[in-house]
Amino acid sequence: MNYSADAPALWEPSLADADGCLLSADQCVIHAQHYFVKGLIEMPVIGSEEVFSWGVWVSLSRESFSRAADLWDTPGRESEKPYFGWLTTDLPIYAPPTLNLKTNVHTRPVGERPYVELEPTDHPLAVEQRTGITVDRVREIAAAMLHSGGSDQL
Repeated sequence: MNYSADAPALWEPSLADADGCLLSADQCVIHAQHYFVKGLIEMPVIGSEEVFSWGVWVSLSRESFSRAADLWDTPGRESEKPYFGWLTTDLPIYAPPTLNLKTNVHTRPVGERPYVELEPTDHPLAVEQRTGITVDRVREIAAAMLHSGGSDQL
């Protein structure tokens, strides 16, 4: 019930040893100029208690990233206002592309990934987040990801 991207779309393996670059399970910095956090786009599965989620990367401003990093291990951080960001994960089963959709990143309690709320547009991903998806749609996504060789990673 979860597919996840290992890195933002801008990340390249050659950056792993470059100055000003970092990729961890939760945060990414590219050339000390581009800042990203990993979060979840969650969609309720209609007719069940289940939630389907996409593990995605969102770019944040330097200020928002610094604030989020400062509070990363701080209890109560979930009371922080959401951070504006741009989706930087391409989910290939959606058209038009998902790159650069507007988001709000909601911090959750320590140990939980942030919740990524998409701007309420008519993009199919945003619609599915708002309205939920069926079990049949979950199966379609799983088949498409398996066919693309995605298993549980994008």
